[in-house]
Amino acid sequence: MKYVNATNVLPEELVMELQKYIQGETLYIPKEKKAHRKWGANSGARERIEKRNERMKEAFLDGASIEELASCFFLSQETVKKIVYKKKDDLYT
Repeated sequence: MKYVNATNVLPEELVMELQKYIQGETLYIPKEKKAHRKWGANSGARERIEKRNERMKEAFLDGASIEELASCFFLSQETVKKIVYKKKDDLYT
């Protein structure tokens, strides 16, 4: 997170108003809700994990065991169970 001096970006009147409530402290101003993106959306990690999980479910339906999948995908057996038994609608909501 990058810090910005308020006097460099805000009107003087607004800085003076903010100083009534907080002075010399760090103030976090969150993004608007509509500007938020889900985890992994920028890096593509979310998409890669979804594809991995689909491959894992397909392998499970084709007869691979939980133990085999855990070893193949380097995950714990409990994590594999959560993935293969989860309904498609429940993923990443």
